[in-house]
Amino acid sequence: MSISRGFIVMGAVYLVVGIVFGAYMGGSGDHTLAPVHAHINLLGFTLMTVFGIGYRVIPGLAEGTLPKVHFWLHQVGALLLLLSLFLLMSGRVAETTIGPAFPVLEGAILLGAILWLVNVLRHG
Repeated sequence: MSISRGFIVMGAVYLVVGIVFGAYMGGSGDHTLAPVHAHINLLGFTLMTVFGIGYRVIPGLAEGTLPKVHFWLHQVGALLLLLSLFLLMSGRVAETTIGPAFPVLEGAILLGAILWLVNVLRHG
């Protein structure tokens, strides 16, 4: 699967998850997890779709190892960050337990974004 397609497919998956999550919150009237919903839509659907379109529109961006590292850093970082945020905000795991994971996961996403920037500066 190409990097572009991988990001676009995963963006579509997060879009559906975000819509279902939002519909559940709307139906239940409980908006406690609204920040999780927003992060699903931003880190999942929006960013992955933008990355996918970028890799599609500028094919040179998809060459080499950098895009693959970017893809996997964002996939793992976003998924685990979203799960961690859900566990924290739903009260299933205490902040003292899960809190130390956040800087690591945010760092993975940030590193992926830096790789994207380097790649855009090189090939964009």
